[in-house]
Amino acid sequence: MIPNATIICMAISMLAAIGLPIGLFIGLRKRLALSPVPMLAGAGVFIVFALVLESLLHRVVLHPSATGQIQLLTTHPALYVLYGIFAAGVFEETGRLVGFLILRCRFTGVRTAISYGIGHGGIEAILLVGLTMIGNIVIAVLSNAGVLTGQIYQPAITTLSSTAPASFLVGGVERIFAITIQLSLSILVWVAVTRRGHWWLFPLAILLHAVSDLPAACYQAGWLTIPLTESLTAVAAVAVAIYAATWLRRYLKDERQQANEQQLIDESAIQEQQQFLATLPPPVVDNAVTPYIK
Repeated sequence: MIPNATIICMAISMLAAIGLPIGLFIGLRKRLALSPVPMLAGAGVFIVFALVLESLLHRVVLHPSATGQIQLLTTHPALYVLYGIFAAGVFEETGRLVGFLILRCRFTGVRTAISYGIGHGGIEAILLVGLTMIGNIVIAVLSNAGVLTGQIYQPAITTLSSTAPASFLVGGVERIFAITIQLSLSILVWVAVTRRGHWWLFPLAILLHAVSDLPAACYQAGWLTIPLTESLTAVAAVAVAIYAATWLRRYLKDERQQANEQQLIDESAIQEQQQFLATLPPPVVDNAVTPYIK
């Protein structure tokens, strides 16, 4: 029997992983005039660069066994940690760079980065946590109803029954931190792509991505506990978000300044046009009737 508390905790994580990105986009769409196109691009780039290309590299480098065991993790855990965090940073940030180079041809403004970040972090949360929790909830409900009786389901049922309910909340909390990081890194890479002289923000984004993934990689190596891992991840998310916020404020200030300058130019052009029209002589109306000649 799988406790109801376990099912509830899994449902909370599922709602956090699926509802947070959807709620962010809906809540910010009107306020920031977000377009769904960058969001969809972010989701697509994550699938291609992280789930396909990065996974192919892992198969070549790590050689996982049929049971999922990785020899490098056992023999050289430090090398495994370094490889894992920088592989994720390079592939995801390169994908973000490629996506922005394409998007900037049609979209302007930092709102593009925000929409993209929601899509990138959102699809990651949905695929890695949301769908997993949905599957676990289905197994739990059917198992408690006595529908799943085959031996094939016993390992999953045993795991769900023996795991502390609160442990299933970790996935949802971690996705909140991850989406925060993805939004922040999207802002940095967007600035690198759209502002001259700021190309160095791209390699910095790779480094920040790697550092943000370091606690999770250390947990996989057996060096950290879950509470410490999540605490360090939260610190990394807050630090990256604060740094990205400084660039966001600069970017928004530049956008407002450019908008004001453009408004002044438009107003000046209108005034010049009105002054020019005022210097023209009034139109002459010819009241003579021109006879119609057939």
